[in-house]
Amino acid sequence: MRVLIINTSEKNGGAAIAARRLMEALRNNGVQASMLVRDKQTDAAEVVEVNRSWLNVWRFIWERIVIWKTNRFKRHNLFDVDIANTGIDVTDLPEFKEADIIHLHWINQGMLSINTLRKIAASGKPMVWTMHDMWCFTGICHYADDCEKYRTECSHCPKLYGKGREHDMAQRVFRRKATLMAESDIRFVACSRWLEQLAKSSTLLQGKRVTNIPNAINTQFFHPHNKSEARQRLNLPADRKLILFSSMKTTDKRKGVAYLIEACRILQRQYPDMDKRIGVVIMGKQAEESAALLPFPSYNMDFVSDERRMVDIYNAVDLYVTPSLQDNLPNTIVEAMACGTPCVGFNVGGIPQMIDHLHNGYVAEYRSAADLANGIHWTLSEADELGEAARRKAENCYSEAAVARQYIKIYNDALGQ
Repeated sequence: MRVLIINTSEKNGGAAIAARRLMEALRNNGVQASMLVRDKQTDAAEVVEVNRSWLNVWRFIWERIVIWKTNRFKRHNLFDVDIANTGIDVTDLPEFKEADIIHLHWINQGMLSINTLRKIAASGKPMVWTMHDMWCFTGICHYADDCEKYRTECSHCPKLYGKGREHDMAQRVFRRKATLMAESDIRFVACSRWLEQLAKSSTLLQGKRVTNIPNAINTQFFHPHNKSEARQRLNLPADRKLILFSSMKTTDKRKGVAYLIEACRILQRQYPDMDKRIGVVIMGKQAEESAALLPFPSYNMDFVSDERRMVDIYNAVDLYVTPSLQDNLPNTIVEAMACGTPCVGFNVGGIPQMIDHLHNGYVAEYRSAADLANGIHWTLSEADELGEAARRKAENCYSEAAVARQYIKIYNDALGQ
């Protein structure tokens, strides 16, 4: 069985990391899997990059120009939406022709257009599409926030400047996707039960096969090791309880750093001595900007892509806090749990599927900084026992073998085997 995984990037972004880890999991379990990307970051032979050209860059730029023009030349949500009006025709590539299964992941920003998707469907090759956000079943957005128009038909899109209109860009793309779905037989996989339920409630995926399979992780690589040694390597203090917050861009409102800051202020008021015992590790772009608002000492790092360094970071801290306001199945939670680090997050998206409340972490009331503070305080006091439970959950639910088995079953079903 030959599986071709298609993703815009090899390593940049959560979907890219998840797609690459799935490829490795499949290969480690007897499947001939390879990956086709627009942006390649390593020299891995099993990852194939489409030919580099100015045209690939122009496709990305052209899509942004169309969105920018629609938004009356304002940057309003410029990178929160995608219209797939242009993309690369991959159907003539030898990797595509040799594949038995075409497995799509995050294919936006000029990688695949809706026309290309229709061409892939017309090829007759079985298609599987892992959804890392909501884009497959909305008009143009990756996360719909409070909007539920995707349940009927997108229009008057709140992601467009001025909240769109009846026959706006979102409606036009929605109808093009409806044609794609009517013409194709795609098996959809959500990374979380939360996303699965949203997908099943959408108009676009009515009648489609939708299931959920979590992202895979190599639990032999991401594993617990000596905390003191990890802190020494990272120049972190040995005498403090350390909380980790990470995001590619720490000021991204969807990642909820404002709630972490407020929770820390609540903890400082309730437990005045905590500023002598607590530290916050902030990892990501613009870390200094967020750290300046914290009442506790902070230890700032730029965004880290080196997985070996990430293992050290997870092992060096006592707690990972993810106050995301909307998220699917964050790789960071799986990584932290595999390293034996308990997690605290809001009751939203796929987070409560990952964190078992009061068993391997704490699920806080949505958008409640006070309950987030409660969760941080409680989890820090129970960190050792919770960490062992977190590691067990990662091994049982997210290991390469467990995830690969579920995908192989879908592939065999698609091939009629």
